[in-house]
This record gives sequence, C-alpha cells and structure tokens, in this order.
Amino acid sequence: MTVAELADPFEMSAPAISKHLRVLEKAGLLEQQKDGRIRRCRLIAAPLKDAAQWVEQYRQFWEDRLDSLDQYLAEIQSTDTPSKKSKTQKPNKKKKS
Repeated sequence: MTVAELADPFEMSAPAISKHLRVLEKAGLLEQQKDGRIRRCRLIAAPLKDAAQWVEQYRQFWEDRLDSLDQYLAEIQSTDTPSKKSKTQKPNKKKKS
C-alpha cells in the first residue's frame, strides 16, 4: 500500500504517520520503496510470528501457574471451612427453669 492509503483511516498528520512508519521500519516490520514521489510499504510478518511464539510460551507458563494457584486456593478453602464454622458457632445456653 502507499503511505497515503495507510494513513487514510487515521486522523494523524503526514509527519506523524511517517514517524510511525520509520519506527516500524527500524523494528524490521515494514519495508518502504520509493516509486517516484510515491512511497509503497510492505509488511514483513516474520518478526511478528517470532513475537507471537515468544508471547505464547509465557502465556502457557502463566496459565499453568494460575491453574496451580487456583488448585492450591481451593485446597486451602476446603480445609479451612470446618474450623471457621466451629469458631463462629455460639454455645447453646440453657435457660434456668
């Protein structure tokens, strides 16, 4: 796509769009080619795939950790429940007749 086509949906100035495109280019996610006065941009998706794989590893790690925490908290809750009930019950007082 041309820079103008990329910028069209956004309410940003041309210099701001150019700055964003330079950042993406420096990150290796975008390639720009000049065709006269028109600059064409091409997405380079491979680095995004690498980033997605890295994020997936940590997602799985934290999902496993949170599942373990959930199980641990369920165990604690099930063992704490009887002792809490005994502390909150008041002894029955018999009335003198």
